[in-house]
Amino acid sequence: MATAISANKAELLAIADSVAKEKLIDKAIVIEAMEDAIQRAAKNRYGVENDIRAKLDPVSGDLRLWRVVEVVEQVDDYFKQVDLKGAEKLQKGAKVGDFIVDPLPPIEFGRIQAQASKQIIFQKVRDAERERQYDEFKDRVNEIITGVVKRVEFGHVVVDLGRAEGVIRRDQQIPREVVRVGDRVRSVVLNVRRENRGPQIFLSRAHPEFMKKLFAQEVPEIYDGIIEIKAAARDPGSRAKIGVISHDGSIDPVGACVGMKGSRVQAVVQEMQGEKIDIIPWSPDTATFVVNALQPANVSRVVIDEEEDRIEVVVPDDQLSLAIGRRGQNVRLASQLTGKAIDILTEADASEKRQKEFVERSEMFQNELDVDETLAQLLVAEGFGALEEVAYVEIEELATIEGFDEDLAQELQNRAQEALERREEANREERRALGVDDALTTMPYLTEAMLVTLGKAGIKTLDDLADLATDELVEKKRAEPRRRGDDTPRKEPKGGILAEYGLSDEQGNEIIMAARAHWFADEEPAKAGEEDAIADSEQ
Repeated sequence: MATAISANKAELLAIADSVAKEKLIDKAIVIEAMEDAIQRAAKNRYGVENDIRAKLDPVSGDLRLWRVVEVVEQVDDYFKQVDLKGAEKLQKGAKVGDFIVDPLPPIEFGRIQAQASKQIIFQKVRDAERERQYDEFKDRVNEIITGVVKRVEFGHVVVDLGRAEGVIRRDQQIPREVVRVGDRVRSVVLNVRRENRGPQIFLSRAHPEFMKKLFAQEVPEIYDGIIEIKAAARDPGSRAKIGVISHDGSIDPVGACVGMKGSRVQAVVQEMQGEKIDIIPWSPDTATFVVNALQPANVSRVVIDEEEDRIEVVVPDDQLSLAIGRRGQNVRLASQLTGKAIDILTEADASEKRQKEFVERSEMFQNELDVDETLAQLLVAEGFGALEEVAYVEIEELATIEGFDEDLAQELQNRAQEALERREEANREERRALGVDDALTTMPYLTEAMLVTLGKAGIKTLDDLADLATDELVEKKRAEPRRRGDDTPRKEPKGGILAEYGLSDEQGNEIIMAARAHWFADEEPAKAGEEDAIADSEQ
């Protein structure tokens, strides 16, 4: 590159063309890098205080070097200014305030200057090449790409993509798959990030998106949009499930994905190292989709808990192991596919659970409403499960229960409201004992029971509450699916402090913003005081 600076016109342009083609970047960028290198070298020769410019003609190869100076009446900076007399010698008719050009003779490059210029050009070209790589791959996220294994470092596979390198991290590889240097591999572009060392292209063979894109390549109906993959879940190298739907009633989505004698699905299975794939018809009805997702197990019934975002599935006793799958694989994949936590129960488990809940609710009504066992059981049998439901339901609905009349319904409702008031008072006393400020009672949606929970978590002032993020306050707990009765120890699922109360993200955000309101109220008087002080000083 040292010869590039001292080369003749033709050689300069030839070098620029060669570098641009080799690095696949615009020739103008290489020309600009050369100009910058010559410009810096000239400043070292004539003085860095000078405003020196260089211009290399991309057609003729002519190189011009000049200094820009300002025309002034009295010169203060001899490097960047010139008086009228001196300006006349450079440009006739120059006036004070004009910026004129002072041509400079070509410079001879020594070894040090040539080496410095070489580094500048290399850096500019490298930056342009990195930017080109990022622009090329940033729009190819979720696209299948083929490359050659270049090397394996600490378990991570580096893939040569032709004009860039990608990496398949260890956790994005198919377990037990062996790749060697020189192997051709297909993977999906998972992410492209700008980093100091250049754009990093992260690839994956374990992500569900890889399987979806493979199906799109093998099934023309998916590529054409006739069939859509609505959900996918994988246990890489072992088993996978996809939910498909057809937008054409005459085409069976499952059959189209399987192909003649399984040819289409087998092509995907082979690429995924023998991973078994369950192709499931997708349904907008959650219960139906859960039943399909748990195939090949038969399901007796499905109970959806919208508040807890969980699904309870009851299966015959002989289907339990099939529904759960080896090491919980089947239910885990079904949970990922539906986006819901799934509990698997046998008929006996479900019956035991219902009986336990019936007894607990009956005892609660007996104690809180001071009624006999028969009346309490009647309430539970009619679907009442909480005091609030009795306290605020329409009187007519209570009165329609067999054996009830309006007087009894009114009496039960009054007792339920009194019981709720007793609970609220007990919670209020506990909240005060915990040291929770009364100011928190003015926050929207927060009950005394919620304030007790906050107090136990160390949230006792408006500032404590205001410092929380929404997910820290109300995020729902999400536990791994498991069969009821499974006593295997596991970590307590994480969630927001008030997760058990079922508040939405919008409500949580409103609570936090209300807690922060006093911060802004405190700022207003301070601003007003500052403005008064400024006004007084001006007077």
